[in-house]
Amino acid sequence: MKYVKEMNTYCPKCNKHTLHTASIYKAGKQRATAIGARRHEEDIHGYGGQKFPKLVRTAKTTKKQIIKLKCKVCGKFVSRLGIRLRKLEIEQ
Repeated sequence: MKYVKEMNTYCPKCNKHTLHTASIYKAGKQRATAIGARRHEEDIHGYGGQKFPKLVRTAKTTKKQIIKLKCKVCGKFVSRLGIRLRKLEIEQ
């Protein structure tokens, strides 16, 4: 699916419709030292073994793509709800 590069939409900070630039959301690198990662690592090791079944094959063929909209006036980011599709492309 092709998505527009710039669009006029509502900005909650400006409290009016302004021009926004669109970009695709990408998750950041996960930290190995985060408390959740350490707890999960602890659950896997030792007696008792794997706590949850390991995912062998995925059921879904697509991922939900989230669109980040940045206001050109104030610079606030607003995220659009994820659309399930194979490929998302922002037009130049």
